Order: sequence, then structure tokens, then C-alpha cells
Amino acid sequence: MNSLGEFLHMGGYGLYVWGAYGLSAAILIWNAIVPTQREKSLLRELAARSNGRSGP
Repeated sequence: MNSLGEFLHMGGYGLYVWGAYGLSAAILIWNAIVPTQREKSLLRELAARSNGRSGP
């Protein structure tokens, strides 16, 4: 490995390798964010119900 360009190219497989890393990172981030947002939404809904309101 003589340069950063060669490292990123990875012998012709760079697009596949970096694409796989990118997709994996996106899925991991999504798996962290979406359940947290869902939990907050459910907690707000439960709090509203306990206060006697039935709306969102």
C-alpha cells in the first residue's frame, strides 16, 4: 500500500467494500435512533392517557 488512493481503491473492490461499510453504519445508526423515538412517543402517549386526555 503506497498511497491513500490505493487504500481506498482496494484493488478494484473499494466501491463494494466502502459501500458495505456505509450501509452497515446506516443500519446501525437507524437501529439506535428509531427505537428511541418510538419509546419517547409511547411515553408521551401514556402520560397523556394518565392525565385524562386521549389525544396525541
